[in-house]
Amino acid sequence: MSKTVNKLAYKPVGLLLGVGAGMVAGALFKQVWKMAAGDDDAPNATDEDRGWGEVLGAAALQGVIFAVVKAAVDRGGAAGIRRLTGRWPA
Repeated sequence: MSKTVNKLAYKPVGLLLGVGAGMVAGALFKQVWKMAAGDDDAPNATDEDRGWGEVLGAAALQGVIFAVVKAAVDRGGAAGIRRLTGRWPA
């Protein structure tokens, strides 16, 4: 399988993994926020009764969790494709 074909074949797999990673990251963030803040709902940027620190802290935590989960899922997916095809998909 050529490098271009391998890369194209990975595209739909990567998209599905990305959607799954987003769902996992969202659920993980909710649990982490609930434990850290003792609140079921993380603040939105437009929550009038939440302070800047709380809003920005929640956004930073959410970003870190999303980035780590997405990187782990992308890396695992690429490693799985290499095991199946013998080539790295990138």
